[in-house]
Amino acid sequence: MIQSSFLRKKALRSAVILMATAMLGSSFNAQATVAKDPMRNLSRGQYVKNMLVGWNLGNTFDGSGTETGWGQPVTTQAMIDAVHAKGIKTLRIPCTWNQHHGASSPWTITPAFINRLAEVVNYGLNDSMYVFINTHHDGTSLYNLSSTDPTVTARVASIWGQIATYFKDYSDYLAFELFNEPNAGASSPYGGGNDVNRAALAAYQTAAIAAIRATGGNNATRMIIVQGISASPIQASTATIPVPDNYTMVSTHTYDPTGFSLNGSPTTWGSKSDSQSVVKNLDNLMSWLATKGKVVVLGEWGNTAADDLASRVKHAYYYAQQVVSHGGVPVWWDNEGFNGKDGFGLLNRKANPPSWQFPTVVQALVDGAKSGVFPPALLTTDVEPSIVNKNSFNGGLAVKAGVINYTLPQASSVSLNIYNMQGKIVSNLVQSNQSAGSYEVKLPTRGVSLGNYILELKAGENSITKRLAIVR
Repeated sequence: MIQSSFLRKKALRSAVILMATAMLGSSFNAQATVAKDPMRNLSRGQYVKNMLVGWNLGNTFDGSGTETGWGQPVTTQAMIDAVHAKGIKTLRIPCTWNQHHGASSPWTITPAFINRLAEVVNYGLNDSMYVFINTHHDGTSLYNLSSTDPTVTARVASIWGQIATYFKDYSDYLAFELFNEPNAGASSPYGGGNDVNRAALAAYQTAAIAAIRATGGNNATRMIIVQGISASPIQASTATIPVPDNYTMVSTHTYDPTGFSLNGSPTTWGSKSDSQSVVKNLDNLMSWLATKGKVVVLGEWGNTAADDLASRVKHAYYYAQQVVSHGGVPVWWDNEGFNGKDGFGLLNRKANPPSWQFPTVVQALVDGAKSGVFPPALLTTDVEPSIVNKNSFNGGLAVKAGVINYTLPQASSVSLNIYNMQGKIVSNLVQSNQSAGSYEVKLPTRGVSLGNYILELKAGENSITKRLAIVR
C-alpha cells in the first residue's frame, strides 16, 4: 500500500437534467455533438483559490483491475455528497489505466472503464466540485524514465488524447493530472532523478499536453496538472517540469513532516519548531515554483491513525491553513484505512450512510483551509486579454429570484445559455440580435431540474459566465 520513504499510498442535490445520458454511451467514440460549455478562463491563482481544499478517492480506480479490487465499495453519489457537505470543494480521482487499454498501438481504452469513471466524475460535478483525474500506478506499462523512447511518447500521447477526447466538452471544473509520482526507471527516484530521467519525463509530459490541446474545444484551455520525479517538492525535480501555457500548473506531494505523517514516529505534533518547519518548507517550495506559475496543487498529504488524535487535529488545521496561505490547495490522501501508520482514511465509505471516521480531523482540515489567506498577488488574471473582456457588459450578469438581468453597452448578437456541469446545454434562453440596453429574462419553469449549472451570456466576441444553483 505504501512503499519507499515517499511511499505509495495505497444536500442539496437532485437529478441534474441530462447529467450522464449524453456522455455515457456504450462506446466513448460515439458521443453526440453538443454545444461547447463556457470556460471561465480563470488564472491559475483564481483556479487554485476556488479549489480551496480537496480529498482523494484513494485505492479505488487506482486499484487492481476493478473499482472494488482493493476492497473498497462501489463509489456512490452519497459518498461524494458527504465529502462536499463537509465543505471540501475538490475531488481527486486517482486512475490506473494499464489493464484498461490495448497492448499495442493505438492503445484503445476500454469503454466500460472510462464510462464508469465518467459516472464518478459526474458525482463530483453534480455537487459543483472541482474534479481531477490522472494516470496512477501505470509505471512501466505507460512510461519509463531511463531514456526518452519514441514508442513511449506515442503511447502517452495516445492515452491522453483519448481521455481528452472523451471529456472534451466537460466544463473547466474538470482538470487533467498527467501522472502520479512518476519515477519508473529513474535513478534516485525520491531524490529528483538525474538529467536523463528529468528530460524523459519532460518529453512525455510535453507530448501529453500537446495531445490534449490538439483535441480542441474546452481542452484548449482546460487546466493540466504536471509533476516532477516522484512528485517530490525539490528543486532538481521542479526545474525541468514543462509549463508551456497559462493553463498548466504544478503538483507536489509532501507528507510533511515525514516521521509524523508517514511513519507514525513521532506520534505527536504541534510544537513551535514543528510549525516553523512547515512554514520553512512551504516557503522553499513556493520559491522553487516562482517560474512555474507560483501556485501548487498539493495532490497528496495527510497524517495517520497511528498518530495522537489531538496532534492530528492540530496538524490538519495548521498544514491546510499554511498551504492555502502559500498559494496552494491541500488535497488529503484517503485510502479508507483507519488503523496504524497506513491509516490515512477519514471517510468510512462502507457505512450506510457514509460517515466520517475521524470527524475532528476532517473538520480541522476544512477549517484550516478556510482560515488561510490566499496571496492576493496570485489572483491577477494571467490569461490573454483577447479571451476575456471584463468590461464587455456594463450591467454585468445578475440572477435573483428566478430572473436574469444584463445590460448591453451596444447592439450585439446575443446568446444566453444554461449548461450542466458536464458541458451540455440544457436551455437556450436567448439567441438573437439585441440593441443596446437592459434586459430581463425569466428562468424556465420546465426542463431544468434542481441542481448546479453554469449560466453563460455571450455578446459578440465577449462572454460572461456565472455559477447558477437552482433550488426550491
